[in-house]
Amino acid sequence: MRVSFRSLLAGLVAITLTTTAVSSQADDDTVRIGYQRSSTLMGLIRDSGVLDERLAEQGVEIDWHEFTSGLPMLEALNLGDLDLSADVADTVPIFAQAANADLTFYATETPSPAGQAMIVHADSDIENVADLKGKRVTVTRGAGNHYLLLAALDRAGLTLDDIQVAYLTPSDARAAFVQHNVDAWIPWEPYLSTARAQDETRTIVDGSDGLASYTRFYLASTPYAESHPEVVATVYRTLKETGDWVRAHRSEAAQRLSPIWGGIEPQIIEAALGNRSYQVEPVTPAQFDEQQRIADAFLDAGILPREVDTRNAHIYAPSGEEQ
Repeated sequence: MRVSFRSLLAGLVAITLTTTAVSSQADDDTVRIGYQRSSTLMGLIRDSGVLDERLAEQGVEIDWHEFTSGLPMLEALNLGDLDLSADVADTVPIFAQAANADLTFYATETPSPAGQAMIVHADSDIENVADLKGKRVTVTRGAGNHYLLLAALDRAGLTLDDIQVAYLTPSDARAAFVQHNVDAWIPWEPYLSTARAQDETRTIVDGSDGLASYTRFYLASTPYAESHPEVVATVYRTLKETGDWVRAHRSEAAQRLSPIWGGIEPQIIEAALGNRSYQVEPVTPAQFDEQQRIADAFLDAGILPREVDTRNAHIYAPSGEEQ
């Protein structure tokens, strides 16, 4: 039985599907690519026009679509309204798999455990995760920070029942944190570096020491990936080259990203870039071991509606030259 994303996400998170209309018709001359404003590599690629130029040489035009978060972006892939997505956190594909989505993992970024972290106010009496008992913590339900919270609580011998959880979008979470309506927040980049720069905070825990790798995945509709491997190959190669450039030119990348990310100060963006790997590599089956741990944690917490075998997934294998 096919489970729709809309029924799966009902009660999970209130989201807007997309900020632009998405065509439900695919054709050989157009590839529909979804991205978020915070999609670092795909944002730089879109801004530069390099991928548009490369695919134009193959007779393919890009139809770009901006999404509010990773969950609705993968919903669009599942519904056939997109062909390729920019990166999403490791938690997001699990919900797609729970909905029996026919998706292909076509690239990954190596882990960035410092790319999200639990922060508290500088004058907070919270010194460690155990001190969260009875406190108010905000995360985005089903996102990477949600899993970091589950993993941190578990290591400290606590569960979600021991704390008060507020499920908010990053912008609403930031407002709640600044106004002291919550005691702790787990932002991801660039929200994390922005909060550290603009607010007086302390970091309680991030994903280090095997707590949460925070791996990013790029996904495609499997029918599209199988029928247009040359397009996927070009996108993969462009992502890898852009990731290499960001790591080697962090300051310049921050300058370019500032207007893309709504005018965030370049020095804040440079700090944010330092907490992400941006090392694009092929996806390997071994990566689904942690995916399975995440899926099991969400199932145990009552967040995932059914068991998911994370290894039941399609993987795009780039050629030796592309790697």
